[in-house]
Order: sequence, then structure tokens, then C-alpha cells
Amino acid sequence: METASIDDLDPAPSENNIDRRKLSGPLNTADIAINRYVLDPDERFSGSIHAHMDQEEVFLIVEGEATFETYTPRSRAESNCSVGEITVDENEAIRFAPGEFQSGKNAADEPVVAFAVGAPRDSEDVRVPLPCPECGHEDRQPVIVNGEEVLVCPECGIESAVACPECDRSNMRVRLAEDTEYLVNVCFDCGAASAVE
Repeated sequence: METASIDDLDPAPSENNIDRRKLSGPLNTADIAINRYVLDPDERFSGSIHAHMDQEEVFLIVEGEATFETYTPRSRAESNCSVGEITVDENEAIRFAPGEFQSGKNAADEPVVAFAVGAPRDSEDVRVPLPCPECGHEDRQPVIVNGEEVLVCPECGIESAVACPECDRSNMRVRLAEDTEYLVNVCFDCGAASAVE
């Protein structure tokens, strides 16, 4: 038996500086990942719409309400690709199967407290819904190469980056457009947005 006090854990480093506390290590879990999040208004669980191809995720909202952006590629949808949002209220939970694209955020005015549980614990195949410029495969894997994030096509293996049209940095994140009808790349550095092609 293991116990852990969330208040005694330091927030884990993250690109968006949110309050994420990892419980898997202190609880010595072998098969599940457990994180507690506190999101202020406009903060996100993750920077980009993504899918864990090798992990299912469950989010349990303890306080507030979280909004999840969802995306289903054309190859998996009945006709065109499908994008949308779903709000999960306090004392509700949502499950994403392996391969389901999603990104959660706090779109409300009050903080969100949530637990995220993933199984199996270590997810190594994360994808973002950006088509490969070489072979057209529907998604790519973000991978760190020489300290920089590049996108690798799981089909043809080409490495590429998506540069911001404004600042030319390759620090883009996939999100839903304001009208939630299509995906956009948003620069994590300057905030510029461009359509996903």
C-alpha cells in the first residue's frame, strides 16, 4: 500500500506552466498514470489536440467545468472529418479511447480541478492531427531531436516542422478554430494562427 499527499508534491514542469501534480511515482503505480490538474481560466491540460495511440485516458472533473476539443479524421469519420467541443461538469468524467484526438481546457471563469488517469501508464505513441507533407498520412508524432521538437510521419518516416508564418519559430500547437469548424495551428510563442492543411 502507498499513500501520497497532493499538497506535498511539487507541480511537474510543463510547457504552459500549469499546476499538474504527478501521483504515479509517489504511489508507485505500475499500470496507470495519475495526474491532478488545477487550471485557471484559459489554461489547458495540454498544448495541442493529440491522441495517445497506445493509452486510454479518463478525466474526472472534481471542481468547475472543463471543455474538451475533439477531432475525428476523415478516414475514421463517416464522411468528412468531425470537430467539436464537449463540456464536462463537476463530478462528471469523460473517457478517450486510444487514438481519439482531444485537448481539454478551462473555458469558464472559475478554476477547474481534475484528475487524469491513463492506462497503460507509459504512453509512447502520441500523435497530432497534421497530415504528412510527403505522403499525406493523416497524423504525425511530435519527437524531440537535438533539443528541438520535430514531427515524424509514422508512415514514411520523414521529419518536418511547422513554422509560424509570423515569427518563423517551429513551436506550433494544433487547436480548434474559434468557430470550432476546423483545426488551426497556433504559435505557442507569438499566438499567430494558420489553417491546418
